[in-house]
Amino acid sequence: MAIEMRQQMKLTQQLVMTPQLQQAIKLLQLSRLELQDLVRQEMEENPVLEETLELEEPKEQDQLEQAEKEETPSGEEKEFQEVKAGEETLRDTDWDSYLDGYNFSAGEQYYDDEERPSYENVLTRKGTLGDHLMWQLSLARISDVEAAVGAEIIGNIDEDGYLRATVEEIARSLGVEDAIVEGCLKKIQEFDPMGVGARDLRECLLIQVEQLGMGGSVVEGILRHHLHDLEARRYKQIAKALGVDLNDILVGARVIAGLDPKPGRIYGSEDVHYISADIFVYKIGDDYVVVLNDEGLPNLRINPYYAGEAKASGQVDAKAEEYINDKVRSAMWLIKSIHQRQRTIFKVAKSIVKFQRDFLDKGIEYLRPLVLRDVAEDIGMHESTISRVTTNKYMQTPQGLFEMKYFFNSGISTGEGDFIASESVKNKIKEIVEAEDPRKPYSDQRIADLLSAHSINIARRTVTKYREMLRIGSSSERKRHF
Repeated sequence: MAIEMRQQMKLTQQLVMTPQLQQAIKLLQLSRLELQDLVRQEMEENPVLEETLELEEPKEQDQLEQAEKEETPSGEEKEFQEVKAGEETLRDTDWDSYLDGYNFSAGEQYYDDEERPSYENVLTRKGTLGDHLMWQLSLARISDVEAAVGAEIIGNIDEDGYLRATVEEIARSLGVEDAIVEGCLKKIQEFDPMGVGARDLRECLLIQVEQLGMGGSVVEGILRHHLHDLEARRYKQIAKALGVDLNDILVGARVIAGLDPKPGRIYGSEDVHYISADIFVYKIGDDYVVVLNDEGLPNLRINPYYAGEAKASGQVDAKAEEYINDKVRSAMWLIKSIHQRQRTIFKVAKSIVKFQRDFLDKGIEYLRPLVLRDVAEDIGMHESTISRVTTNKYMQTPQGLFEMKYFFNSGISTGEGDFIASESVKNKIKEIVEAEDPRKPYSDQRIADLLSAHSINIARRTVTKYREMLRIGSSSERKRHF
């Protein structure tokens, strides 16, 4: 068969993601705070986009009434004027001579505006663990070599307060002996916070025990030789190995539980993430009202000068006109996408409120099973759209603040033929664990039996799965001996 080239026509259909559609999908996924940042950025980059400020001017009649009030002083104003007239003698006082003869106290200082310190000089920031350790190192009486070694050690301490480099590595990088590095490390381990500079958990806790004056005690013996037994709560085995009474081991375990396994956390640099509700749900009478939170979102419009006046004046060339048209189209799509986003969130929120009416009235125990398909069919949208809308969106309800995804959960069959939401089952497990005797915690099978008494029939392995999702330990881990 000969190889040849030929042309042919073929008709196909395919879905094309236009830039406008991509922008609409992107806006739908953003949280409210992220949307505010994006709008501010667009307003800075697009000169066509601007914020409208709707200010109502006072009516002519209101202006006349205001003018009459200003011309005719009220009784209080007349009285105030009379008092001011009676104080004319104060104006005749020679205040300059009076102030010149007044002695200011030595502790008071007065600055002119030019003499005041700048705001940059009074700004501060949260100190880091490294800053705190370097400050203590600068106060220590050490040689220049030890100062350099100490700075290198501090530079290798992580946010939790642990040294993440070996003594040999630090000595080799600085060209000094291991003994010098080891000596500097011992000094840094005496710094605040207690336990800083340790190489593992055992050393961290031992440093704290030593600084608390409990060296050579039962606590030190437990940490040095029976840390794994302590984690497994084998108290009797530890007492037998150390030859002490069981109560001494329990007291030592309580002391160890009060130590800090991550001493550097108090200087952590984690940013705080704030949550702002996108939807407010209010109960008015017997009905629930859904309100969009538009606070912080500017009311956008296209600048009329760029929209028509600039081109109508004939003062722009073809290249500038093309630039303006491109920015106008971009601004129009942004405004349209934001409005579409708000309408979609509103529809989804109203549908959730309709399905979860019992939860809003009575609480989490009445949260009903709900999947994305239920809401999608209710408002005539695709499930993927519902998923995007409920991501990073929060709803303020009479029961508290919840992420919109919280209202979607699977259902578990009850003994009465109904279905209960998995979140309600988790909450019930949490209540059972909180009410148990810590000296005799319930096993997973016992929790399953207690749930069965409330017509919630689930297997023991399901209880285990939900308990682990709630980050609740097993019965042996929850057991308390003191």
